[in-house]
Amino acid sequence: MTGKLYLIPSPISDGELDWVIPHAVRESIQVLSSFIVEHPKTARQFLKQIACKIPLQDIQLQILNEHTKPAELAALLKPLLSGLDVGLLSEAGCPAIADPGSGLVRLAHENEIRVVPLVGPSSIILALMASGLNGQCFCFNGYLSVDKHLRKQQIITLEKHSIKHNQTQIFIEAPYRNQGLLEHIVQTCRDETQLCIATQLTAADERVCTRTIRQWQKEMPEINKIPTIFLLQG
Repeated sequence: MTGKLYLIPSPISDGELDWVIPHAVRESIQVLSSFIVEHPKTARQFLKQIACKIPLQDIQLQILNEHTKPAELAALLKPLLSGLDVGLLSEAGCPAIADPGSGLVRLAHENEIRVVPLVGPSSIILALMASGLNGQCFCFNGYLSVDKHLRKQQIITLEKHSIKHNQTQIFIEAPYRNQGLLEHIVQTCRDETQLCIATQLTAADERVCTRTIRQWQKEMPEINKIPTIFLLQG
């Protein structure tokens, strides 16, 4: 009998763990002795917060990050195939959503391993909920191009697609490039297009604001190096 693969969300900002990780989820995590993680150091910090019942030095940590090759995924499943329950731990937010993990989860399904998603924070969903934009039809586009010309074309395409399909377009950027992306959006999109900027979600200084491009042109926020989700609807 195979073990279960638990998909474990982790906090997306500093603050009280009880605010974002339900008690029942914490209990499910506390008894696991094997985890697949992005960074062992931060994973241990999180597991210490969770108050694992197994000593940290006895917990097995395997690494899955952006450098992990597809051919290496099968080895990560060995504990599960031997009957051990394993936790896939995201660095921040939910595993396999704008984070590594989908390839491993797909391989788990192919091996008839039960996959158990646990409840926790997703900045993408929280931003959409609070945006006031279309939550019935939306698309998460991940990161846009760093090339300015290509990025402009992507923004134009996303805006046109949003108008045609009444679809909210969601995307992100590395925090240190947020300000440049915002300026590019404001310079490129139509005046009446709606843009939601969601920053520091679940933190004490959380801010979610939806305005037209014309309104943003009058008052641009400072979001350099601040975790941000962008949502666009034409």
